[in-house]
Amino acid sequence: MKIAILTSGILPIPAVQGGAVENLVDFYLEYNERHRLHDITVYSVWHPAIEHHPALQSEVNHYRYVKMDTPWAKMKKRLHKWTHAEGYYHYTIDYFLNEVVKDIRKQAYDTIILENRPGFALRLKDVTTAKLVYHLHNEKLTFQVPQAKAIYEAADRIICVSDYIKHCVLSITFDTSKTVTVHNGIDMNTFRSEERREGKEGEKFTLLYSGRLTAEKGILQLIEALNMLKDKVNIQLLVIGSSFYGNASQEYDFTKILKAKAEPLQDRITFTGFVPYEQMPNYLRQADVAVIPSVWDDPFPTTVLEAQAMGLPIITTRRGGIPEEVTEKNAILLHTDEHFVDNLAAAILNLYQHPEKRKAMSQAGLERAKLFDKETYARNFYKALEL
Repeated sequence: MKIAILTSGILPIPAVQGGAVENLVDFYLEYNERHRLHDITVYSVWHPAIEHHPALQSEVNHYRYVKMDTPWAKMKKRLHKWTHAEGYYHYTIDYFLNEVVKDIRKQAYDTIILENRPGFALRLKDVTTAKLVYHLHNEKLTFQVPQAKAIYEAADRIICVSDYIKHCVLSITFDTSKTVTVHNGIDMNTFRSEERREGKEGEKFTLLYSGRLTAEKGILQLIEALNMLKDKVNIQLLVIGSSFYGNASQEYDFTKILKAKAEPLQDRITFTGFVPYEQMPNYLRQADVAVIPSVWDDPFPTTVLEAQAMGLPIITTRRGGIPEEVTEKNAILLHTDEHFVDNLAAAILNLYQHPEKRKAMSQAGLERAKLFDKETYARNFYKALEL
């Protein structure tokens, strides 16, 4: 089958700048390289780090790039903004699509995969006879989005990263025939467990948070919970991540609030800032417990899968697709109600005081992790393309 992949128009493929979606695309492209299933062309934004990447030597995966940051491209983007007021996304993303369409018109693809950009279908349905497949990583297609019905009807298949996202799509229609769930996977060779030291009460006890420093990720509530345990001087927190999306001034204000909340525990809370993806296992190995306190409907965060694969007991929430990733044998799942901070503090204290419980949760997590390796993910992804 001849397949085209349209990426988000923000981060490049191969994933030289990271990105959860981009890493997942790399996984199924690697699988295609090994098994030579399809002839695939990836349309992506350009980045200088790609130039000598070994993935570009593939005989079955091909890469075509749109340069977005050259002076000429910036001028063309501005012109596109002035002349295409009807665009669906931000004008930079719509410009990316416009450049890709110029090439797609010349091709004869069997299937086009839209990575988290279902709105692209409104343009593509008129320029290609290829089947359109949406790979949804977020709530990009619900009854609330503009032109939801038209976008849904243009799809031949909708692949969702969780049942939660699938239910969001089904808010548009009762028809389930187009929609399938394919859970994300991770590289189990990168995130692999090693023999863990089982600490005792009174020894240093490290909690690990990994993710963007934004309100919806629950990091503020985690710091508030740790303040409630300030008498437990051996409990410390390692915060990995930085702000990335959204309004810059709002992110700056939120970071200031975080630092103010952390001030009473400044010697026990470490902010690392951004950590390259390949270095994450080294940080996870320093932790006793992973805390993923999302207070929004997180679709299917790979941070949960990574902590699970490393054998970490997990404290997280019953939001979005998270309950599909773990079980109550390896995770404490909390409701994000008015008692959330109190219950978060209680969960931390519970695991701090019970190393035998942490050990049992760790073993259960390692078994659970086997369901989410990248090979299984890629195999299920390609099976879902069999229309």
